[in-house]
Amino acid sequence: MTNPEIIVYTDGAARGNPGPGGYGIVLKHKNQRKELSQGYRLTTNNRMELLAVIVALEALKIDNSIVTVYTDSKYVADAVQKGWVFQWEAKNFKKKKNPDLWKRFLEIYPHHQVSFVWVKGHANIPENEKCDQLAVAASESNNLLVDEVYESEMKDDQGILF
Repeated sequence: MTNPEIIVYTDGAARGNPGPGGYGIVLKHKNQRKELSQGYRLTTNNRMELLAVIVALEALKIDNSIVTVYTDSKYVADAVQKGWVFQWEAKNFKKKKNPDLWKRFLEIYPHHQVSFVWVKGHANIPENEKCDQLAVAASESNNLLVDEVYESEMKDDQGILF
């Protein structure tokens, strides 16, 4: 059996940045299509952009899939394509944002053959636009999860969110 070729579109959104946020994902393989999204009550755009990629890769059922990820996030695409995340990992993510998510990414990333394609956001690319709609709708939903790591970093000594 050959490794499946999967196309993934991802997007993240945060209203206020930080603020309520969400991610949207479209997974495509041959004639199959799956959409995923989730919202969080307090997070950042970059966290949602990265989480979208992580959740998409974690959703794949067959190891060593050939995956092309389309993202409008330079933060995510450049960090991987230019090898920055591997340098950050070697330095234990010292002074880098979102180490919890980057570590989670690095757990799933080696399980597939992943390439990234940066696309301009809001450029009428239908699947990217759909991901944006999913991410925004998720951020506005009544089913917002807690981004526990982010929120714990945002609390002061009295446990009050900034």
